[in-house]
Amino acid sequence: MVYAIGFIAQILFSSRMVVQWVISEKNKKVLTPRLFWQLSLLASFLLFVYGWLRDDFAIMLGQAITYFIYIRNIQLQGEWKKLPKAFRVFLWIFPIMIIVYGYNNNSYDLRNFFQNENIPTWLLLLGSIAQVIFTFRFVYQWIYSEKKKTSSLPFGFWFLSLVGASLILTYAIFRKDPVLFAGHTLGMIVYLRNLFILKNEVHDVVEK
Repeated sequence: MVYAIGFIAQILFSSRMVVQWVISEKNKKVLTPRLFWQLSLLASFLLFVYGWLRDDFAIMLGQAITYFIYIRNIQLQGEWKKLPKAFRVFLWIFPIMIIVYGYNNNSYDLRNFFQNENIPTWLLLLGSIAQVIFTFRFVYQWIYSEKKKTSSLPFGFWFLSLVGASLILTYAIFRKDPVLFAGHTLGMIVYLRNLFILKNEVHDVVEK
């Protein structure tokens, strides 16, 4: 059941990339459809739950921040207020409710995330650094989009995606985690392709 949650999350993450990839290929430039952020939000929550069930701090770290960045991008695209108000409130507070509920019922201990006997310290550091880099791509994207006042995926986003995914893939191999391995293997292909599309965009602009 735990792996099922993880694989569903990765399928959603992969689906958002495929949707973005197909639309970008069709238009010959990198685009960010609204479905990209909607799938991101749902997948992020599921992967957070997966990390919690696996006592894997590295996974939870990556999802804790991006969840709210996904919401912000939906706002920038003007789609957030189209959702029912009660649903919007639910999306804001639900992750916090889970954490509060878990602590109040002694469901988990924060020390378990740092003292997981199945994850040596060096591997935990590798996974955490990988997740920080992978997460920072959305922090970078968020700052870039706020400046432009529109939701977009710039070159730096895809470059950080490629670097972060490479490190997470290494972590997944040592951790023997099929969920992370499957998700980031496909992701790296999409990241490389988007970098190539952006390169062609710049080349076409220079020629004109």
